[in-house]
Amino acid sequence: MSSTEVYTQVVKVTHAYLGPAAERFIARQVQNHLHKRPEDLTRSDLSKLIDWIQIAVSLLTEDSDIVEDYIHELRTISRPDKEPK
Repeated sequence: MSSTEVYTQVVKVTHAYLGPAAERFIARQVQNHLHKRPEDLTRSDLSKLIDWIQIAVSLLTEDSDIVEDYIHELRTISRPDKEPK
């Protein structure tokens, strides 16, 4: 999976939870916390990115089930044999 594909998959999963704000949200997380361009995101970056996303989304909602589901879907991207829903 190329860097652009990793970013696209993360945005796709995020869109189900944040709607049209997904792309901007993920781009900012990547730029601000990983200090790289979103299109340069790799699978090896996902663990750190997911930690930051979990913190940010937990500030947006108190519904821990939603946060857990979202994070679980993101973690499937980091596994090469799994595809997110």
